[in-house]
Amino acid sequence: MDGTTQNDAPMTHDVNASSSAVAPADHDDALGTTFDVLQIMAAIPHRYPFLMIDRMVDVVKGQSAVGIKNVTINEPFFQGHFPTKPVMPGVLIIEAMAQTAAALVVLTLGDRFEGKLVYFMTIENAKFRRPVVPGDQLRIHVDKERQRGNVYKFRGVARVDGVSVAEAHFGAIIME
Repeated sequence: MDGTTQNDAPMTHDVNASSSAVAPADHDDALGTTFDVLQIMAAIPHRYPFLMIDRMVDVVKGQSAVGIKNVTINEPFFQGHFPTKPVMPGVLIIEAMAQTAAALVVLTLGDRFEGKLVYFMTIENAKFRRPVVPGDQLRIHVDKERQRGNVYKFRGVARVDGVSVAEAHFGAIIME
C-alpha cells in the first residue's frame, strides 16, 4: 500500500460530551502528560469494538502524543482476518493513528472543539513494515506537522518493541 491514497470518509469525531470533562491524569500540560481510556472516550466518540487506543502518553498539547494499543486475541477482527494466523489489519493501525491525532486535537482545543467533527482528508505514503499480532503493544507516535486554519497534517509511526511496523502521513479537517 505504498504511494498516495485518498480517503474522504469521516473520522466522525463528534463530541457530545463536554470537552472540559477531559482532564489530564497528570496535572501538568508538559511532556509526560497521560490520558487513560475514560479520558480518551470523553474526547472522541469511538467505542468498542472500534476504539483503537487504550491510553495516551507523552502528550504535548498541540504538538504530539503517543497512543498505546494493547493487541489481544480477543479483538473481533481476528475472527475473520486470518483466523489461523491472526494479523491486525493495516487500515486499523492507520485508524489508531487517526484516533490518537483526533484525541490530541480535542485535548488541545478543549471547549473550542465542542460540537464539531473531524474528517479524514488524506492518507499518504502509508507503509506497512511487518505484521502486528496478538500480544503486541502498538505505540503510535503522532506528530502534528502543520496546521492551517481548521486543516491539520500529521505524521504517524506505529512501533512494536521499538521497531517500526507502519507509518503514514495524513490530513484531517475540523468542521461544524
